[in-house]
Amino acid sequence: MLHLRMITPQALTERVVALIDATVGTTHLVVLPGAARDPEGDVVLCDVAREAADELLAELRALGLPDSGSIAVENIDLSISRRADRAEDEAPGEGADAVIWEQLAESSHEESTLTITYCAFLIIATMIAACGVVLDNAVLIVGAMAVGPEFGPLAGICTGLVRGAPRLAWRSVIALVVGFAAAMAATTLFSLAMSGIGLFHVSMLDAPRPNTSFVWKPDPFSFVVALLAGMAGMLSLTSSKAGALVGVAISVTTVPAAANAAVALSYGEFAQMWGSSIQLALNLAGIVLSGSLTLLAWKLLWRTQRGRMLRPPGAPRSNSV
Repeated sequence: MLHLRMITPQALTERVVALIDATVGTTHLVVLPGAARDPEGDVVLCDVAREAADELLAELRALGLPDSGSIAVENIDLSISRRADRAEDEAPGEGADAVIWEQLAESSHEESTLTITYCAFLIIATMIAACGVVLDNAVLIVGAMAVGPEFGPLAGICTGLVRGAPRLAWRSVIALVVGFAAAMAATTLFSLAMSGIGLFHVSMLDAPRPNTSFVWKPDPFSFVVALLAGMAGMLSLTSSKAGALVGVAISVTTVPAAANAAVALSYGEFAQMWGSSIQLALNLAGIVLSGSLTLLAWKLLWRTQRGRMLRPPGAPRSNSV
């Protein structure tokens, strides 16, 4: 269940209440006349099943409520209520499968913004991955995987493409390109510094590396893994039950390739640098492709539910007592 808190102008309150009452899966409706001060208006509270939330939010937006008032949405971790149980049963579909596009767009906007913190995390992740590829150490690769933040911009690109939001997609592309450029430049300098103190050597890069050689040897499996990673990442972002680290785990196909390219550049090993760059490009393209197709599939699936979320006029609420 989700909890909605709305500030509504008095002229819109009756229409908002009627819309909530007509939407299946809603309950615990509360109206506080004149309670809001900034902006002035009424406060309307309700709970809604996750499956019905997206259509309700779209209808509230169509009323112009975000312009004249506000809508705040919170996840309910625990709700002990028979009405809430009946509201969830009333809404078609499963809450774990529901995509709330407003929430997805907001999350993608925040995660795809080019910030100092984002660049710092990506630089650190690439440096850790550089140590991993030079030492052929899978543990360090996993560490870099956990630190890398690049899934945010990738998700932003997918969301922007599917929702027809070019500004979101373009901002995400800039964050991705600038972030990786900064990370690879910093890692190249890091590799030179490590060589200067004797911790890195070109022979380590040229030695057999069975655990990490995949990062500079692109093949069809590279693209297949990227496709699967993109699907897993978008499912993690849209589902209410998927683990948060699933989306982060796609870093294993991107950050190590960028790190190997940077280390190879520092030693003038252009063959490895080129191979790693191709691997990185293939992985990013595969993730964006499969992520966009996954979101598009969810969009088409939930479009079939449109109209089922509205209660026919005169129909009783199944959660009424």
